[in-house]
Amino acid sequence: MQLTKAEEQIMQHLWEMGEGIVRDIRNRFDEPKPARNTVSTVLRVLEKKEFVAHKSYGNLHVYYPLIAKEEYSKSQLFGLMKDYFNNSFPALATFFAKEKDLSIQDLEKLMEETKQQLSKDK
Repeated sequence: MQLTKAEEQIMQHLWEMGEGIVRDIRNRFDEPKPARNTVSTVLRVLEKKEFVAHKSYGNLHVYYPLIAKEEYSKSQLFGLMKDYFNNSFPALATFFAKEKDLSIQDLEKLMEETKQQLSKDK
């Protein structure tokens, strides 16, 4: 599921914090900070989408992510690959290599690091 920009900003803060109340989340934004009601509304939307949940302590709600950042990032990256690169990882990698103007040496280093990581994971 795709998040809006506002939803993703709040999720980024929650992923960094682990959990937080509206005031703490709002305080992490640069100026001009969003209104308290805006943060609260976006958090309720994120709850409906099952991205966050909360624990209640009286009138205080402590929000926490239900979806890990890695899980969301993975789904977004695979969605990008599917929707824009014909589900081809080589096409995606080639695009980024061209956009970042990577040299052959950079690509060889990337290949070696990838091989090492894959052999660690086995």
